[in-house]
Amino acid sequence: MKKTITALFLFVSGFIFAQQIEEFKITEEWLAKIEQMAPSETTVKNVSKKKILVFSKATGFDHWTIPHNAEMLKILGKKSNAFEVHIGYDIESFDKKNLKKYDAVVFNNCNPSGPKRDLFWDLLQKNTNLPDEEITALSKQYETNLLDYVAKGGGLMILHGAITVQNNSKEFSKMTGGSFDYHPKQQEMHVKEVDTNHPLVQAFKGNGLTHVDEPYFFNNAYFDYNFRPLLYIEIDKLEGMRKEVDEKVNYVSWIKRHGKGRVFYSSPSHNAQSLDHPELLQFFLDGLQYVVGDLKCDDSPIGK
Repeated sequence: MKKTITALFLFVSGFIFAQQIEEFKITEEWLAKIEQMAPSETTVKNVSKKKILVFSKATGFDHWTIPHNAEMLKILGKKSNAFEVHIGYDIESFDKKNLKKYDAVVFNNCNPSGPKRDLFWDLLQKNTNLPDEEITALSKQYETNLLDYVAKGGGLMILHGAITVQNNSKEFSKMTGGSFDYHPKQQEMHVKEVDTNHPLVQAFKGNGLTHVDEPYFFNNAYFDYNFRPLLYIEIDKLEGMRKEVDEKVNYVSWIKRHGKGRVFYSSPSHNAQSLDHPELLQFFLDGLQYVVGDLKCDDSPIGK
């Protein structure tokens, strides 16, 4: 009986998921809807157009919203006339010379596979004939390239699952503000602003955001709180927790400095339905302005 119920649940869940994807296919109508909802101008005006690399290749879990996010970011850049957006899929994107072409990099749900959780290793292993020892050395070089790029003033915006790009690297975790630990089931949640007066959350107008997403939990550098949190969820409102925690809130978006560069992380970005919220589109546009250095705000770490 249990097996029958489990099979039925999986069938129904799969059917609902397929319906969602069908409903949110990238059509001319969907693109027009996002363009209509997207902000027509940036919060900080009269700034030079910035060049953005949106890296969108996953080797692990393939979030179905990756192409939606790519199109959304292109629309934000074009409509605001503030960003020239380029979509990248190849490991060569992280060559030093190539990174220098861009004012910021966006990691668009580019999850690596496990257990290595090393996107650069995965891309090299899948697309070259190099022996493993050379792949390991080269993947470390690409990680170093990215760390140096941000430390020297480049911007980095991370969407949802892309926090795992180098999930086992302590250096990467320190730069991003944390590593992925686990998530309970997808569920409706009310994401709230940590400080309603902070410039980067003005899009929500003090109302937060109610949507369906995966509530991410983090480890490694997260518990150093070396970031300025923007959004949080109340832990006691969540279902399906795997671990008991002492904290009452879980931060799901933050900003931070890394050397001369800036990092913006947003866990909200799992489902294309979330993009139906104009306030989230404004939030992402403001995040882009932050990482390229146009939107100045308090990004000091809150500390332990």
